[in-house]
Amino acid sequence: MRSSLQSLIQKKNAPQPLAPNRRTFLLGAAAAIAASRTSLFARALASPPDHTDDPLKIEAVELLELHGRYTEEAGVNRQPQVNPLDVYDDLRPAPYTDKPSGSKEVLTTAIYLRIRTTGGIDGLYGPIEKSAAVVVNDELRPFLIGKDALAGEALWDQMYRSNRHSRDGLFMMAISAVDNTLWDIRGRYFNVPVYRLLGGPTRSSVEMYASCLGYSLEPAAVRTRALANRNEGYRYQKWFMGYGPGSGPEGMRKNVELVRILRETVGDDTELMFDAYSGWTQSYALEWAHQVEQYRPYWIEEATHPEKIDSFAVMHRSTTIPIASGEHFYGRWEVERYLQAGGLSVVQADPEWCGGTSELLRIGTVASLHDVSVIPHGHSLRAAIHVIASQSPMTFPLGECLILKMRHYHHFESNPLVPVKAHIALPTGPGFNVQLDPAKIESQTILKPN
Repeated sequence: MRSSLQSLIQKKNAPQPLAPNRRTFLLGAAAAIAASRTSLFARALASPPDHTDDPLKIEAVELLELHGRYTEEAGVNRQPQVNPLDVYDDLRPAPYTDKPSGSKEVLTTAIYLRIRTTGGIDGLYGPIEKSAAVVVNDELRPFLIGKDALAGEALWDQMYRSNRHSRDGLFMMAISAVDNTLWDIRGRYFNVPVYRLLGGPTRSSVEMYASCLGYSLEPAAVRTRALANRNEGYRYQKWFMGYGPGSGPEGMRKNVELVRILRETVGDDTELMFDAYSGWTQSYALEWAHQVEQYRPYWIEEATHPEKIDSFAVMHRSTTIPIASGEHFYGRWEVERYLQAGGLSVVQADPEWCGGTSELLRIGTVASLHDVSVIPHGHSLRAAIHVIASQSPMTFPLGECLILKMRHYHHFESNPLVPVKAHIALPTGPGFNVQLDPAKIESQTILKPN
């Protein structure tokens, strides 16, 4: 009896559950979500079970030069683009025509950067250019040995501060190669794709535009290949101008005619971009622009040399055609100067040249302050795809695929990124997941420092 009474008293004095009203339900749900997020965050910060808490020390920086061969169609797709040297009569190429002549064997070489760590995790990225590889080997390799491979932000800043020429050119290209390889190490360490480390994904795939470098500019060939791109699902196409001031009025006529033919061929539902590869002048670009504005080009790219910021600003103010540039920009500072001057509609920084994945992210932040989009130059694909996939589509809407170049550029890889219906599916492997195909490597050497 006494124990029964005590039991009733305990039940009466015990805390009573809150009535299941909206407020208590939301409070409970919020607490559960917070606990869940805390748990997820803690797991994300924890090292994978097979890793120690010690930093991953860099123990080797290696440049792998791979040699092999492939077969391609001969006599086609060799259309030169206009370039700054075309103002000289003896350096300007003759008008081009496709002359199909069967197939040919092409000997090819590519350089990949591999960074080894004491933790047994290697980073791999490429291809990188030979000139940048020399700087990596001679200038950056000695500095990197013994450093913490996971301290990417510190290493970027230290590499940037290590040389008076680091702000642009070959030295910045070398920093880019190292930075991208360090991101690969981080992705492999945490066993996630790089875009996960950058905060993505923000979409299920990355839409690409067709970049038509090398395509013949003969009217019949233009029509055929433009329609083929459209049928492949490309909503955006970029064509490369073949003529500049050195070609006189006839060259201008052909440049204008190219725009007209393309617009008539693909209709109004395809966006058309054009690239002059710094081969024009401000006045030449504006003369062309005023003749083709009626065809609504999506942009004119690198109309003149990238150091001529004032010319880009004048063009931006003087035509309705958007102005694009940036593949030869090095670092966020140059981008900011352009945007402060009102010189660009589109920034085209290249993560293999501008400072790597880390710097392309910073450039995206700078561009977003000015409400300008970043569409990375398509010299390569892996770093660009991961950055695009991790950021807002408002700032990073598209990627570039050099249709002809990408057929063989990643020849030595077993898993190259390939567009399907103008989209590249998000990679799923850790880091950048570059996988070399031994069957395609006839020989390889490790480049020695000078």
